[in-house]
Amino acid sequence: MINISIKQLRYFEALARHGHFGRAAEDCAISQPALSVQIKDLEETLGAPLVERGPKRVRLTSLGEELALRARKILRSVEELGDLARASQNPLLGRLRFGVIPTIAPYFLPGFIGTLTHHFPNLDLRPREAVTSSLITDLLEGRLDMAVVALPVSEPTLHEQALFDEEFVLVRALKDAQKPVPDSDMLREMRLLLLEEGHCFRDQALSFCKMSSPLPRDVMEGSSLTTLVQMVGAGIGVTLIPEMAIPIETRSAPVSVARLANPRPTRSIGFVWRKTNPLSDQLSYISKLVLPPSREVSEPEHETASAGQV
Repeated sequence: MINISIKQLRYFEALARHGHFGRAAEDCAISQPALSVQIKDLEETLGAPLVERGPKRVRLTSLGEELALRARKILRSVEELGDLARASQNPLLGRLRFGVIPTIAPYFLPGFIGTLTHHFPNLDLRPREAVTSSLITDLLEGRLDMAVVALPVSEPTLHEQALFDEEFVLVRALKDAQKPVPDSDMLREMRLLLLEEGHCFRDQALSFCKMSSPLPRDVMEGSSLTTLVQMVGAGIGVTLIPEMAIPIETRSAPVSVARLANPRPTRSIGFVWRKTNPLSDQLSYISKLVLPPSREVSEPEHETASAGQV
């Protein structure tokens, strides 16, 4: 009988994921020599090499690739044993690992964490901010319990629980506050500022503007909504942001905010988690406690915004 420990599988899975002994050791909170010893012991137990060691990266052998797949399944099952124990407890105790996408995190997390802390004071919260694709991968591989993302994600093994809908609003220079609000056709002719590739909000904004492949001279990119709004305040162009971002992002920039014409672009915000997660009932209960972040846009079609006010 081959004697392989869960600890060895965790270390090997981290190495397979990072492709680098140093980063894998940091992820596992151990020294690089200690990780190397564990991987070597695992290879000796199996009687075959798992990785090809290079100067900068390691590559998995064919056996290593197969073991990485099986190790993730085993580790996910081990995690779910802990989830099963937690699911039998009331109120929810222990650790909750959840992810949030960057266009939601700064505006949603304070209220969400406050709600969880109030209802579940013994809950150990482990938030992580990342783009949707990374969060979905971590969910599927058992490194997260749930994530807050824009729906739908259309992954058959994940349950989607809608929380609320919100509109996108137009942000433009303060001097343009009294101009007519452009429609999607007009936006295509303007200098539109967008998030970098990988952000789902970028794709949603492009979809509204019916732009599948924007020209570099027409579109400028930023790494965050904060950067985009500050660029607009400097007179570089216009951008779209979600409603929940308005109170934070517009308070320090000389910009104006306006609602777009109907049909207004919107997105649906929700939880996603594995359908097999034993914590499903608890996560569903948590979803009922969530309220949308406060929004500060008045109903009229034209805005009267100034720096720091909406």
